[in-house]
Amino acid sequence: MQLLREVGSCFLAKISLCSACAEHTIAYKKQNQEAGKEIERYFYCFFDTFGFFKFLSKANNYYTTHSLITILGIESSCDDTSAAIIQNGVLRSNIIACQEVHKAYGGVVPELASRAHQQNIVPVVDRALKTANINKENLSAIAFTRGPGLIGSLLVGSSFAKGLALGLNIPLIEVNHIQAHVLAHFIKQEGDNKPQPPFPFLCLTVSGGHTQIVRVNNYFNMEIIGKTNDDAAGEAFDKMAKTLGFPYPGGPLIDKYAFGGDPNKFKFPHPNSPELDFSFSGLKTAFLYFIQKELRINNDFIIENKPDICASIQATIVNILMSKLKKAALKHNIKHIAIAGGVAANSALRKALLRQETELGWQVFIPKMDYCTDNAAMIAMTGYLKFLNNDFSNQAIAPMARY
Repeated sequence: MQLLREVGSCFLAKISLCSACAEHTIAYKKQNQEAGKEIERYFYCFFDTFGFFKFLSKANNYYTTHSLITILGIESSCDDTSAAIIQNGVLRSNIIACQEVHKAYGGVVPELASRAHQQNIVPVVDRALKTANINKENLSAIAFTRGPGLIGSLLVGSSFAKGLALGLNIPLIEVNHIQAHVLAHFIKQEGDNKPQPPFPFLCLTVSGGHTQIVRVNNYFNMEIIGKTNDDAAGEAFDKMAKTLGFPYPGGPLIDKYAFGGDPNKFKFPHPNSPELDFSFSGLKTAFLYFIQKELRINNDFIIENKPDICASIQATIVNILMSKLKKAALKHNIKHIAIAGGVAANSALRKALLRQETELGWQVFIPKMDYCTDNAAMIAMTGYLKFLNNDFSNQAIAPMARY
């Protein structure tokens, strides 16, 4: 815990590196910011040349001789701070700290998210280690979300990961957040015999920021064959929920209130997007105009028709998603179908996907609820697979809002 607290302080105060050369570098950087940056870049480049920060040969020759490969995963792409431990491919802990501060604003406020990550990251990592009964000295590598996401939030997680990896002298592994959502299907727990999707398979990745159909050829070979041209499905759910006066996040509330409602009561347009791409901005606007029109006629329209409204708009979005997914499966002749991302927790989408096992002969793979929303278990799992593939990063790596 003491090292974690020290690292937590260091990454906010530009961590002092643990060699004499590095200490002089940081000291000079404080005196002359721009010149210090140049020296620091040179310092990283110099040591990369000799393999001190990439750890390629060290990981290959040393860690593979040990029976346990233990990965700490850190996720901070949006408004959830999470840390997880995976040991030899098996999940040992997955801790998530949610941020309640955003509810008052009806959406995520990036600056508030960054500050909350700074407050949460040390205790979350500490709890993940203790829950897994792992000492920090036993870590083999640290995996972190590089992007995509909110740049301030990503900076907190990446800086902490870099500082801790440097302090422990272990490898660093960058992870693409969307790739990790797909690879969440390969998370295993003790005694878990749940089948994993065979390659190749299609994965519908749906969240608040992304809607994609991905052809997954292997762990690291993924091809985006369909994507949204504007809003994501999760974003559409949340904004429509806001139109109905629901608090943030509203997507799960639409799912909740849809139970018992008539999905055919109200009809909404299906966007005519090309090929396998999606579009939700027009649907969102049509829904807004529909609600405004009905409220002019009846002020209690939402209250009196809440279940039917929610069931109808949810059915429309699910039908749009399933229509494109069916086309993709037919075009690529693939019947192993998976879903991932926050919207994968939607009950109507899960049921629609499972029905295709009978109707179309699909083999469907649906992640556990804990692995749908943002979590570090998927980051640690991806890090573990990249560790086995000798795919490491260096200390010069920087987060990316778009990745």
